[in-house]
Amino acid sequence: MIATITAKIKIMPTESQIQALQETIVAYRQGCNLVSALVFETREVKQSALHRMAYRALRNMFGLRSQMAQSAMKTVTARYKTIQSNGHDWMHVQFKKPEYDLVWNRDYSLVSHLFSVNTLQGRIKIRFETKGMQRYFDGSWTFGTAKLVCKKRKWFLHIPMSKDIPAPQLKEITQVAGIDLGINFVATAYGSDGKAAFFRGRALKRKRANYKRLRAQLQRKQTPSSRRKLKQIGQRETRWMTDVNHRVSKALVTRYGANTLFVLEDLTGVRKRTEKTRLKDRYVMVSWAFHQLRKMVEYKAQLAGSMMIAVDPKYTSQACPVCDHTATANRDKKSHHFRCQNCGYQSNDDRIGAMNLYLLGKEYLLQGAGVA
Repeated sequence: MIATITAKIKIMPTESQIQALQETIVAYRQGCNLVSALVFETREVKQSALHRMAYRALRNMFGLRSQMAQSAMKTVTARYKTIQSNGHDWMHVQFKKPEYDLVWNRDYSLVSHLFSVNTLQGRIKIRFETKGMQRYFDGSWTFGTAKLVCKKRKWFLHIPMSKDIPAPQLKEITQVAGIDLGINFVATAYGSDGKAAFFRGRALKRKRANYKRLRAQLQRKQTPSSRRKLKQIGQRETRWMTDVNHRVSKALVTRYGANTLFVLEDLTGVRKRTEKTRLKDRYVMVSWAFHQLRKMVEYKAQLAGSMMIAVDPKYTSQACPVCDHTATANRDKKSHHFRCQNCGYQSNDDRIGAMNLYLLGKEYLLQGAGVA
């Protein structure tokens, strides 16, 4: 089983190295835009065909080195293929931010505890922040194509790191944890210990409402400065959501540890289901990155020696975990309270959802063990 994460490593270039990096990422962006114009006009996304059309121009016009030119073409075609796979209309992709994709052992490598990075002027060796990064350099991780990023005059390498991890066998699983994702509680967990853990979401909900209100105000102004501010707010919210998801997923995996089967809801199609949600509540339902949170739990569980499955969430908040009676009337959405109409069992509806996911996990283990 291959686990892949993105390590964000801070590099510390000197002033002369910063100048070399800046010149390189600007030239790379210009090269990407040249290739993008060709792709948009010809609809050609094959690397060999683009090489014939653009390679010399990339080398002569922008001074890109051979591997840089190849990488620029791959960066552009990957973006267009993503557009096609997502079913969007054909559109002209423009690269506005300076960026640079670096191929491992061609554009960048590790030499004597320094990153050797290819630039227009040749290779430069850059120091990097090692705190918290030691585990990636123990020889067990494979480095992928990195992205050079500059934010607020700080430089980073975003490197996909892959590691082959032995997949845990079902017979090695010793406990199950059902994880219900929601709004009032970002995550509610119920495990084999019979206890529930709640990760509160009301404060997050209020903060999202503030972001929504700010965006609405800026959208009404329609000025260049308001549009810039609107973009900054969107980026800030995305970073904040990612940080929260990291902390929640880490806490979940730390709580249950190794040899755990994590059972989460498959929230595919959550946007379609919002058709039944009140208009004023739809932003809350679709704005949180539930898919991102699930993927974080998945890879962190893998690294911890556990596994994760996603199941259909249908009826998980309406079914009684005690007597299995399922009815819409069992759940009061407004008060977030569950009371079984058959046996009278009652609890918080998010806890009920987590309990039912836990039971689905237990059933999954029984079926995997060949128990009828």
